[in-house]
Formats: sequence, structure tokens, C-alpha cells
Amino acid sequence: MDNRFDLARFNMIQQQIRPWDVLDEHVLDAMAAIAREAFVPDAYRGLAYADIEIPIGTGTSMLDPKVVGRLLQALDVRPGEKVLEIGTGTGYVTACLSRLGGRVISVEIDPALAAAARERLAALKFAGVEVREGDGLAGPIAGGPFEAIAVTGSMPTDASLPMLQDHLSVGGRLFCIVGEEPVMEALLITRLGGRNFSRETLFETCVPSLAKVVEPESFVF
Repeated sequence: MDNRFDLARFNMIQQQIRPWDVLDEHVLDAMAAIAREAFVPDAYRGLAYADIEIPIGTGTSMLDPKVVGRLLQALDVRPGEKVLEIGTGTGYVTACLSRLGGRVISVEIDPALAAAARERLAALKFAGVEVREGDGLAGPIAGGPFEAIAVTGSMPTDASLPMLQDHLSVGGRLFCIVGEEPVMEALLITRLGGRNFSRETLFETCVPSLAKVVEPESFVF
């Protein structure tokens, strides 16, 4: 066991996650239990617990730890709940959702990332996780409705929200980040019943976008 990573993980919780108002002990325990270094590319292992977005190839990055903490706290996943993740990446958020007790279906558009995450999660013995290769924003996803949906990259507009909201059960929660650089909004959308949804802005941030999201129309003079 590498004590350097143990200390770095402890410091991540105390110096990054807690100061960003992540106080849910279930979330803190999950993030403290998962070896984030196992989910970053080898070249970045020394930065696994740094307050940065770590590149994972394909023009995208892992969310920085404090954003992951806020995502997990907002979704409030309980044991046995069905969870949909859009954008598996390396599988770190997937692992956190599983550790919280979620039965996770994760959809990744990049075949290489999907295959690597599937193998990594299996090797680390995360149960109740299914990684699918595909475009999570392209249409209906089998396995729903879901109590929680996590979107791990930003979307420039609200265009995909109606489809994602349709995947929610009554009482289900959707975490997503919407907007364009330099400022985006992290949103929590909850299905109250039928076509009735609540929408809460949690914080402002700026993260890489998902692949193949609907781009806003350019203004033409």
C-alpha cells in the first residue's frame, strides 16, 4: 500500500471537498474509500488528488474532486437506487456512485474509454455496475426509470434536458452542468410528478463538454 496516496486522499477530503460545502458523511466516506489513483492515466498518478481536471485523452478530462463531491451530495444516492451516468470516462464517478449503493448503468461514447472503464471496475470488484458503449444523449436508454442521473460533462444548452428528465422516476434527481465558457451552472433537477420538475442552481463552474452535444445556433448577421 502506498502511504503517499492515503495521505493525499485524506488531504483531498479535508482541504478540497469539505471546504466546498460537501458535508454528507456518506459521500465523504465513499470518496475516502476509493483509490482515485487507480482511475487516472499513469502519467498523472502523482496528480490524482490535485484540485485539477485530469486529461484522459479524447479531448476530455476527469471532473476535479470537489465537483465530484458536490455532484454526489446533490444526487443523494441511496442503496438499491437505479442510477444512470452519462459519460463514464475512466469510471471514477461510476465507482463512487456504486460505493454509495447505486445500481449503475453508465454510458460512454468513446469505445476505448468504455472498454477500459469496464475492465477497471471489474478488476476492482465494483458490483452492480454496467458500462455501455454509446451516446447517452442520442435517445431512450433501457433500464429506467432512474432515481438519479449524473451527467459528467457540460452541455452548452438545455436542449438535451427534456430527454434526460424523461428518464427520471418520480422523486428522481438529475445533476448536470449547462452553459458555455467562462461560466456554467451546475443544476439539480427533480421530478415532482408527471411533467412537473423543480430546478435548482447549485454553483457556477466550467468543465469540458460532452461529446456530440447539441451546440447553440450561431448568430448570423
